[in-house]
Amino acid sequence: MALRLITAPEVQPLTLEEVKEHLRVDFSDTDTLISAYIDAATSYVQGEHSFTGRALVTQTWELVVDHFPVHEIKIPLPPLQSIESIKYDDADGNEVTLATDQYYVDDVSEPAWVVPITGGWPASSGVLNAINAIRIRFIAGYPATTDSPPDLRANIPRAIKQAMLLYIGAFHEHRENEIVGLTTMRLPFAAEHLLAPWRVVVPFA
Repeated sequence: MALRLITAPEVQPLTLEEVKEHLRVDFSDTDTLISAYIDAATSYVQGEHSFTGRALVTQTWELVVDHFPVHEIKIPLPPLQSIESIKYDDADGNEVTLATDQYYVDDVSEPAWVVPITGGWPASSGVLNAINAIRIRFIAGYPATTDSPPDLRANIPRAIKQAMLLYIGAFHEHRENEIVGLTTMRLPFAAEHLLAPWRVVVPFA
């Protein structure tokens, strides 16, 4: 079971402008450095191996597995926006697309589940015995607004964005791993508390 990115997010969860406002920086000399901080904070809170196990800005992924499970398929990187397709290689190696009326998507649960409606998933005898024989393509992340142009960041929970700002503030203020001459402590403690309710401990299983 593995994930591969099909379409990356168009933007980062935070803009350079809002981060500079948080940092109280009104000059552009450190824009490149601050942008690197945004990248680092984004990697910490968004993605397959992140602290939250979530997708924030809209992005497309493909979950690849070797065989159909007995029951549900859990879709990682919540929130799920939609399932684009479920495809598999049949016993002859031909790609087959499952019709949407053959499965049900529970996008209320996190992580979302996909379950067969009737009769179960295709029998193993009808699926090629090979790695990555089944591919579930899906769109994840908090949806953009319906404005014109759409706001790709507006629906990201404020707590997640605030936690990112705290991390970036720590990066900006303390540019080493430890503060020498003071009691050593992890920074920033409050950020993990903000992120904890949004964490998906087991993205998929």
